[in-house]
Amino acid sequence: MLVRPSRITAIAAACLFSLSTHAAELPAADLYKQAQAEQPSYLETVKELVSVDTGTGQEKGLATISALLVKRLKELGATVQTTPATPSVGDNIVGTFKGTGSKNFLLMVHYDTVFGPGTAAKRPFRTDQERAYGPGVADAKGGVAMILHALKLLKAQGFDGYGTLTVLFNPDEEMGSAGSKKVIAELAAQHDYVFSYEPPNKDAVTTATNGINGLVLEVKGRSSHAGSAPEEGRNALTELAHQLVQLKDLGDPDKGTTVNWTMAKAGEKRNIIPAIATAEADMRYSDIEETDRVLAQGQRLIRKQLIDETQVSLRLEKGRPPLAKNSGSEQLAGVAQKAYAAIDKSIEPIAMRFGTDAGYAYVPGSDKPAVLETMGVVGAGLHADDEYIELNSIAPRLYLTLSMIRSLSAP
Repeated sequence: MLVRPSRITAIAAACLFSLSTHAAELPAADLYKQAQAEQPSYLETVKELVSVDTGTGQEKGLATISALLVKRLKELGATVQTTPATPSVGDNIVGTFKGTGSKNFLLMVHYDTVFGPGTAAKRPFRTDQERAYGPGVADAKGGVAMILHALKLLKAQGFDGYGTLTVLFNPDEEMGSAGSKKVIAELAAQHDYVFSYEPPNKDAVTTATNGINGLVLEVKGRSSHAGSAPEEGRNALTELAHQLVQLKDLGDPDKGTTVNWTMAKAGEKRNIIPAIATAEADMRYSDIEETDRVLAQGQRLIRKQLIDETQVSLRLEKGRPPLAKNSGSEQLAGVAQKAYAAIDKSIEPIAMRFGTDAGYAYVPGSDKPAVLETMGVVGAGLHADDEYIELNSIAPRLYLTLSMIRSLSAP
């Protein structure tokens, strides 16, 4: 039987429509099975990533992994751009996928670690019955692999129901993201949803994180001989001690704000009254207004001095901002809970005390983008010799990304 070209076109279109509909309606159980089948391949990627030292600032290792990530993203069909993460070492890697829908997603995580050169050789990737181990295996190379393999599965499914799906891998998170925070903020503003792939220590997603600031206290006094003429000096160390006692309660437990004085320095020789003394504090907070409150309160307190003719100053150095509690993140957590319920599992929304790059993505007072943190694989022992990931968390967490992108892409 002769079939006209128009008839062939119609049949092909019908088939494509059927495939697209099937892809969009893929049952949760099938998604989960695909994620389970992907686990061995996922672990091979993690092994490859962990086997290269990428401590922040280690140019050779970061370049090696950057080239690998660019190659993998291009193989998946992304348009890839790299830019130097100045003043940090390494590149920000941005991969872009264009779809047929209207909802835009940013998936982001860092590929640097805290470990020095030679660590990968000393502690190579290994697995036992329950866990995989290695430097950076959880924080955050497991998250890097999670993004790559979620994209691989979406491609295999023929799913492109999103509008734009963007991936960002940055090389400097462990040192504050100085060379990537601007890129994170700019990209996040262009998307509806941001998923960040730091590792949770249990099956959880994070709706709020702490911000990180530093406080620097400085006292200027006057030096003199500590034995023959101590009265002619103005002891900066003694004044510093007085100020630290006054400033010890700058935190606010009710708001989750902590201020801990962790470093101090004064004097050069035992027989000299010190003319300069300094101290530094670590500040963690979730309420954005706490930055101004802590600085203002501290500057009021230091006016009360113990030693005349000393000069006391307090300044605040802003660091990574918080992902403050907000409705958008909480709604995304609800989507995650629904996805897990579909495979008879439960997942917990939490707030975490760590500061992460999710803070740079969050826009205070705005519902866009909605940001969700700890989308990575479950792990613990971060920054330590026994860092690990839980093998039984890999498939559920892969499934989670697949399910959320698909469900949130729906018209």
